[in-house]
Amino acid sequence: MYIDKLFNLKNKVVVAIGSGGHLCSEMAISFARCGCKVILVDKKIEKVKKIENEINNEGFNETLSLSMDVSIKKEHLRVLEIILTNFKKIDVLINGAGINGATPFFNISEEEWDEIMDSQIKGTFFGCQVFGEHMVRNKSGCIINISSASAGPPLSKAFTYSASKAAIKNLTQNLAREWGTMGVRVNAIRPGFFPTKWNLENFIDENRKKAILGHTPMKRFGSPNELTGAILWLASDASSFVTGSEICVDGGYSCMTI
Repeated sequence: MYIDKLFNLKNKVVVAIGSGGHLCSEMAISFARCGCKVILVDKKIEKVKKIENEINNEGFNETLSLSMDVSIKKEHLRVLEIILTNFKKIDVLINGAGINGATPFFNISEEEWDEIMDSQIKGTFFGCQVFGEHMVRNKSGCIINISSASAGPPLSKAFTYSASKAAIKNLTQNLAREWGTMGVRVNAIRPGFFPTKWNLENFIDENRKKAILGHTPMKRFGSPNELTGAILWLASDASSFVTGSEICVDGGYSCMTI
């Protein structure tokens, strides 16, 4: 069928960094369901092993779980070597690792700033540099970074996180320009509010929830599976002329004023 050919991802090798997390775990599962070979990468190996088991229990067995600290370039190089030994190539990279913090601005420590920046922009930078070099050499590949509704204008209470996401958006556009003729596309998705348990406990009280939903035309939070359509489209040939884009999946949050 035409639609199957347009969005066909079967046998693509997909590296999902941060796939132990709330959103990237769902992305990894969706790629497996499309017949991809999925490498699940996270700092906490037990988290991706759990996701791997879920995927395998659905009958998709071409998976591999690896641990990696995204803030260390040697770790990216180590993981790249393992993946190429097992799968020979990489078609799609998801840079989805990252943490947040809700500390008031004057109380943010240097340690907290560095931890968030390391997990977000440094991790994305190394992912693009190491895995992107492999893709450029092969003249083929797709990188999907994770931006945020806080990439600009920034969200309150998320000072370091917002700065890191603005940098990720900028890096995405910069690399798309650099690699536009080299067969490698670089895009980002811009999720709206897909709260985790941590978000609800530390970040979103009733007043903030009311403010968020009041600014969201759909008047609800998103569910992780509602990101997968955009992710699969960006990874497929259906988006072959799309690079340097930031795709909003936010229930209309970014189009709302008054």
